Amino acid sequence: MVEITKQLSLQAAKGTGGDRVCEEHQEALKLFCEEDQTSICLICRESQAHRAHTVVPIQEAAQEYKEKIQAQWKTLMEEIEKVPGFAETIEGKRQEYLKQTQTERQKIVSEFQELRQFLAEQEQLLLAQLEKLDKDIVRIHDENINKLSKQISHFCLQIIVTKEKCQKPANEFLQDIRSTLSMCEKWKFQEPEVISPELEERVSGFSQKTIALLEALRKFKDTLPSELERKRGQPVGAHRQVNVTLDADTAHPQLVLSEDRKSVRWGDTQQRLPDNPERFDYDPCVLGCEGFTLGRHCWEVEVGDGGCWALGVARESVGRKGQISCSPERGIWAVEWLGQFQALTSPVTPLCLNQAPSRIRVCLDCDQGQVTFIDAGDEAPIFTFPLGSVPGERIRPWLWVGGSRLRLCP
Repeated sequence: MVEITKQLSLQAAKGTGGDRVCEEHQEALKLFCEEDQTSICLICRESQAHRAHTVVPIQEAAQEYKEKIQAQWKTLMEEIEKVPGFAETIEGKRQEYLKQTQTERQKIVSEFQELRQFLAEQEQLLLAQLEKLDKDIVRIHDENINKLSKQISHFCLQIIVTKEKCQKPANEFLQDIRSTLSMCEKWKFQEPEVISPELEERVSGFSQKTIALLEALRKFKDTLPSELERKRGQPVGAHRQVNVTLDADTAHPQLVLSEDRKSVRWGDTQQRLPDNPERFDYDPCVLGCEGFTLGRHCWEVEVGDGGCWALGVARESVGRKGQISCSPERGIWAVEWLGQFQALTSPVTPLCLNQAPSRIRVCLDCDQGQVTFIDAGDEAPIFTFPLGSVPGERIRPWLWVGGSRLRLCP
């Protein structure tokens, strides 16, 4: 850059040696106009265009501007001299950051290694306890069967003895009849103990421990997607789309589930299904298999045409037996279509829609205790239950089907 500037300066100096003349007056360019930043002749100086302007001899102007340019050179060279220092600082920061990332990498590897080891140890411990429980259950079963066999053998022998006694003559039969009757009256079958209280307590305690551990693992897994979404640059408030399937053990006997448990319809006849505690026996409801306690989750439901239906979420402890009230007070947050669209608040809230959307997105925010319903077609909001309305307990997808068909989108 310095060499190029020198060449340009030499060429400019040559140009001021008398070679250049005013194009208008054909006079030598001996003056320089400060306002117009151009070279002029003596005639131009007296013209109307430059009379009020400040002018200096052209050699003086050239020297002045050379000094200005040289001052800029000096400033530029000072900046250039700083570059090695900048480069050294950048390299130092690079090394510092790499050292930090390496430290974090070692922490992550170490923590996850410890976590994997802990989980493996817990798994082996629980499996070993289960194996011991299995052996104790089998041992008690064998002991009970052995006791039953001994009792049966004893009673069979007593029956044979008394049967032979009954076949003897009357005088001989009645001899010592009191002891015989006393012996017969003592015949009493002793029911074996199906499971000892101690073993039953162990099984119950183990089940509670397992439930607590698995619940903690589920909560841990539920927090991971939100953190991963943050690392990927997604909005913190974004809901994670989940794959929901229907829990056949909760479905009303009149409801027919598809083989993949993604859709449900109202059947023509009531099925003969076990009346387990989890099953709805009055209202045509079914729950999703998935339950959520932390994080933000969403899923979509195709509602089809016609019929009546309701969809939303319900808490794990929602009533299953007898007629239920579909309201937040009873643990259900939902919208329904019964000829008109409405939210199942207390009282119900009419929704200003002429027809129900064909696909509805259910957005559950466990952290804020909020449920939002969105038209998945045009992303228009339908209804939102306020913050804090959903309690901090396990929440599951909920469907109510009456003469219609609902399908969970993949």
